[in-house]
Amino acid sequence: MATTSSTTSTSATAQIVSTLGAGSGINLSQLAEQLAAAQFAARKDALTAKSEKLTTQISSASNLKSLMSTLSSSIGSLIRTGDLAVNPSISSSSVATVSKGTGTGSGTYELEVSSLATAQKLVGQAYDSSSSTVGSGTLTLRFGTVSGSTFTEDESQDAVDIAIESGATLADVAIAINASGAGVSAYVANGSSGAQLVIKGATGQTSGFIIEATETDGDAGLADLAWTPSTDSGELKSTAADAAFTLDGVAYTSDSNTLTDIVTGLTIKLTGTNSGSPATIGFDDPSDSISSAMSDLVEALNEVVSELTDAMDMTSGTLGNDSGARALRSALTSLAGQEIMPDAADGEPSTLADLGLKIERDGTFSLDSSRLKATLESYPEAAGAMWTTGLYGVFATIDSISRTASSTTGYGSLGGSVTRYTAMKATVDKQATTLDEKQEDMRQRLVTRFAVMDTNVSASQSTLSFLKAQIAAWNSSDN
Repeated sequence: MATTSSTTSTSATAQIVSTLGAGSGINLSQLAEQLAAAQFAARKDALTAKSEKLTTQISSASNLKSLMSTLSSSIGSLIRTGDLAVNPSISSSSVATVSKGTGTGSGTYELEVSSLATAQKLVGQAYDSSSSTVGSGTLTLRFGTVSGSTFTEDESQDAVDIAIESGATLADVAIAINASGAGVSAYVANGSSGAQLVIKGATGQTSGFIIEATETDGDAGLADLAWTPSTDSGELKSTAADAAFTLDGVAYTSDSNTLTDIVTGLTIKLTGTNSGSPATIGFDDPSDSISSAMSDLVEALNEVVSELTDAMDMTSGTLGNDSGARALRSALTSLAGQEIMPDAADGEPSTLADLGLKIERDGTFSLDSSRLKATLESYPEAAGAMWTTGLYGVFATIDSISRTASSTTGYGSLGGSVTRYTAMKATVDKQATTLDEKQEDMRQRLVTRFAVMDTNVSASQSTLSFLKAQIAAWNSSDN
């Protein structure tokens, strides 16, 4: 809060101040300021102390909130690197790439790929350019299996009719095919032979297709885009086929090269063949990374506990009776025993205590290395599953505590405390400003009153001096 200046806002008062004390010999300007300051000193000191306390409370609550937010973000970043999860790997990346599926995998598998899933591809006859007209009518796509010169329609897939308007160009046909939603794509390739329509379907044996053309009378040409295997004259560049592979000796086929959760926790994308030379798929053991992560977690939690303990000290703390601080302490106190994996199977780890987190009597945390080791040896996959960014687990639990602490609504959160203290400080600062204004008003009124008094004193002194001179003159004449 600002110190009141002795300089007034009006020139008239300024002139009075400059002459105050001339008659009485007393510095009445300074006296006016001192008296006004003394009148409001106690109330201003109280407001200053209250404002400083609120500032400290805001800082302390904000710091605790920030510590929890940083801890949550750090765990999320650590999990996203994948070091704490049970991730699959393959001995030959030229055969397939592997990634974690929706579950948690374990064990080893032998993969042997004899063929990849392929898509049918047609390259039509050459035109002069992509703007060459092709006639009009309807193109019909029928889906099924192409084998040699035969086509077997798959009745489960609907035929797709594509209308080609009069005056349509080769480029217009490609656009119409792409817009049809038939599951095939088309474009015009401008190669050395000219402009050619390239049409590609989906992978899988039953994703082959034929093209029928129904021309508009008097606007021929669309039949040149029709195709069947029996009339093929080189347009067919690849045939739709399923992938064929074995996993641990069990034969499979797939209409896609991406195999999702073919075994628990494993997604495979086939990229090549390796008949006679199986590749090995396995899952890594994240035990060392989890042990390191738990040590870091204990250290970070103790940093929060230390800050929280100091802040809640009833003698010297700034948040001794703060509801948000109490709520955070309660959440941390119950953290070790809280069930964070409600879907865990019997015997599998479901709490942070199972990962070795232990709370001491003084509220600090420690790591029970023996319990952590036992869990990792017995349930490495389940322990790894606790370190995910899903609905449950270590991150979800810490993040929930952090979000609750950061909430600006409700009474029992640090964010709510910051909001409340900030509003209180704004009120105190406004009250301090009002006192400053009242003090200045009093000072100016005192200056005005003292000016009148000083004038009267000056007049009295002049009268006294005159009387003294007269008396002295009388006395002199008597002599």
